[in-house]
Amino acid sequence: MGIIKKGLRKIEEYGRLAMFSHTIFSFSFAAISFLLASNGKPNPLVMFWAFIALLGARTGANTANRVIDAKIDALNPRTADRQIPKGEMKIKEAVIFTTICFIALVVAAYQLNTLCFLLSPVALFCMIFYSYTKRFTWACHLFLGFTCSIAPVGAWLAVTGKFSLTPLVLAGINCFWTAGFDIIYATQDYEFDTTHGIHSIPARFGIKGALMISRMLHIIALLFFVAFIIIQNEKMGIIMWIGFIIVVGLIFLQHWLVKDDASKNVKIASYSVSQITSIVIMIFGIIDIYF
Repeated sequence: MGIIKKGLRKIEEYGRLAMFSHTIFSFSFAAISFLLASNGKPNPLVMFWAFIALLGARTGANTANRVIDAKIDALNPRTADRQIPKGEMKIKEAVIFTTICFIALVVAAYQLNTLCFLLSPVALFCMIFYSYTKRFTWACHLFLGFTCSIAPVGAWLAVTGKFSLTPLVLAGINCFWTAGFDIIYATQDYEFDTTHGIHSIPARFGIKGALMISRMLHIIALLFFVAFIIIQNEKMGIIMWIGFIIVVGLIFLQHWLVKDDASKNVKIASYSVSQITSIVIMIFGIIDIYF
């Protein structure tokens, strides 16, 4: 029992380090893309390896971000209590965990098809490169969105082995939507970023300007959403349109929560509402595919 408890505790530690709960931001789009590419009849083995690839990529990327940003996190009062800055986990252990995750991604890509395997180094580069972008460009949020948007494209390639318009449009939703709510989240670090030379949209354009840009990116994401439903009109219908309306409402709520004072409700507006949005997109998308 002691070994089991220790193992569960370690899994919990890695879960906090890699932010497993944030996987939903890409997983919902990947799931819809995968099922559409499979015509609703996925191959169990392909599904298994695609899931391992997604899990390895997302978990490895989040952990790598914690390692790369360890010194910055230690200086920021908001992030100083994270595991690595507090000394609860050594960088070496986090690096080993990241390496295992990325190896799992490459192995899974190899098991899927040649194109996935050949593109796996590109995905790895994007996931590591993103963590450095805040050091030289305020567009770091867009780099994050782009990195997340690899998921629906990768899911489609896992099944078909070739590119198509549908996963690219899904990637557009994922990219601009993620970048939009990440900007909201970044407003809480405005003072720290401006005084420590960290690049972000709030630091570059101010909080009001950043929130305006966030709204614009979310409008673009919704336009991609409309395009996706139209493109997939044979498989997507009234159910997904209902889901779209709910998503519009959630995004409106997201921005309403921070419209008067961005210092309040930031975590709820950025991550909590976005998690619900992801679940809504996935549920309505899957229901529409099968019904």
